[in-house]
Amino acid sequence: MGAPIGIGLIGLGRHGMRYAVHLLAPLPGARLAAVCRRDAVQGRRFAEDHGLRFHQDYRDLVADPAVQAVVVVTPPSLTKPIGLAAIQAGKALLIEKPLATNGPDAGAMARAAESAGIPLMVAQTLRFDPAVVALKAELARVAPARYLVLTSRVEPRPEVWRDPTDYAGRGVLLEIGVHQLDLVRFLTGDDVAEVSCEVWSDRPGQPESRALARLKTSSGLPVLIDLSRVSAGRVGRAEWVGEQGQLIADWYGHRLSRMLSRSAGDEWTVEDRPTLVEALTGFLRAIERGLPMPVTGRDGQKAVEIADACYLSAETGKPVRIG
Repeated sequence: MGAPIGIGLIGLGRHGMRYAVHLLAPLPGARLAAVCRRDAVQGRRFAEDHGLRFHQDYRDLVADPAVQAVVVVTPPSLTKPIGLAAIQAGKALLIEKPLATNGPDAGAMARAAESAGIPLMVAQTLRFDPAVVALKAELARVAPARYLVLTSRVEPRPEVWRDPTDYAGRGVLLEIGVHQLDLVRFLTGDDVAEVSCEVWSDRPGQPESRALARLKTSSGLPVLIDLSRVSAGRVGRAEWVGEQGQLIADWYGHRLSRMLSRSAGDEWTVEDRPTLVEALTGFLRAIERGLPMPVTGRDGQKAVEIADACYLSAETGKPVRIG
């Protein structure tokens, strides 16, 4: 094994600190070498406490010779210039989801990475959740598929709305729904062909706090998505309905249920592994072995493009075709 990959982390906010904790653990084959934060006082203090290099400007971190791979955990409104700078510098790149606030920006990054031959991964971490992985492994047991229901309900988080420009004025559909939009393609192995969507805001002019979307894949499989930030507690489920039975993955309860008839069914607990660690490990393994990224830039682009179509459907009140 060669020298550890030097990681440069851009963003030390609430979510960025989760990355920092795991990268300081450390992960096999990598070391956190440098960090970047707009708040120079807090950023420099964190760097000094952990023996890291500090850069207030992301361009300086990208150019740092101690950094071989860049991890970006900023609001999606900032990812395009940072991502393009890292690609131009020839640095492997992991970007926290969503890849961008809109499809054109996401596509620009994916194309730039492909053209330059730079590894680009999007941290769609729900793909790594053990309950979701277990559900996917059981799909053949209940085939053929009839429809899929994805539900994500989380508590209101006031700080999300403090600066709506972070998500370009978009709310729950892009912020947490991008997980479910990506899961459609991950679980079905198919692209989305059409969407119909409704969104609701708690107050006029505010980003949406609820969204209901009806999707259809290219093969005709119906998908229902229920998203909200309106009540206490969390619900996260993928329900796969097939002719031979049903599967329910609960990623907050860490369980998988399987129903094969009225009297035959079972449920088991899956291992509670941090999905962020799994995503980081997959990113590093792909770099070390020269493998395709577990979640590619194109995957991230398509998830954001589905979100674009959902917002257009909500605005026009009509179904929107994709592709």
